[in-house]
Amino acid sequence: MAQLTLNKDVAPKKKSSRTFVRFLRQWDIQLMVIPALMVIFVFSYIPMYGVLTAFKDYNIIKGFSASPWVGFKYFEQFFNSPDFARVMRNTVIVSLLKFLIGFPAPILLALMLNEVKNMFFKRLVQTVSYLPYFLSWVIVAGFFTSMLATDNGSVNIALEKANLIDEPINFLSIPEYFWTILITANVWKDIGFASIVYLAAIAGVDPHMYEAAEMDGASKLKQMFLITLPSIMPVVIIFMILAMGNLLNAGFEDILLLGVNPLLREVTDVLDTYVYRTGIQNGRYAYATAIGLFKALISVGMLIMANYLARRSGNSLW
Repeated sequence: MAQLTLNKDVAPKKKSSRTFVRFLRQWDIQLMVIPALMVIFVFSYIPMYGVLTAFKDYNIIKGFSASPWVGFKYFEQFFNSPDFARVMRNTVIVSLLKFLIGFPAPILLALMLNEVKNMFFKRLVQTVSYLPYFLSWVIVAGFFTSMLATDNGSVNIALEKANLIDEPINFLSIPEYFWTILITANVWKDIGFASIVYLAAIAGVDPHMYEAAEMDGASKLKQMFLITLPSIMPVVIIFMILAMGNLLNAGFEDILLLGVNPLLREVTDVLDTYVYRTGIQNGRYAYATAIGLFKALISVGMLIMANYLARRSGNSLW
């Protein structure tokens, strides 16, 4: 028993010493990480001190240190605000729509591209589908605005040619259409780039498994559900955990650029745009910081919960 206890005490020391020795051997490679760590520290950790603004009656003239403490005053103001229900409703609905539609879309695209045997067509579809990812939201929003315009917009022209409408529709001024337009734009922009990761995971599946399944009479659809999807499930779970952590990030640039019409305020007001409007435009810095901190705490909680649930399947971030 004493020998067993001694081995348990020595094992962690040996493991840590091996890690340290390996670190010393790779000192030149480890130095390459220092600039990235410095950037993260300067731009991500040092500004975290400003979170205290949420608990202060911040005055830009008095400065941060001279501003008095007010505790949870601004959190209570947000929770009791008439905008709270609308902002949270829009945030949750838009986030869920992006997750439920935008998350499986690249997986389906990757599965379909994996079945394409013509390499030229496969590469062409990949190139065309992931190019929008590199476009800024300014360009994407301008593209959709032009396409949905009432004067010479391609969508209205097509609907008029098909005799489906009598006069052009101003899609970007009707609240009922906005969420559909927003989700469509997001899927179109991100589906191609995200599918590359899943295609890389699919490429790592043992081809002998497909050959054995084909010899057993399994169709392509059965091979997809019984071999491909289970094989890439660890990658899917990791991306799902990250997506759950960003679930309250309903969007900022896309909503801000596509929802510029004041008539859409009822469906475009999410946490990010609300923080921008109250904090930057109206100068209520402490109030906006409190809302941002509230959103960050909820996101961290959801990330931890998703990781805990995923750990039961043997795949998690930590």
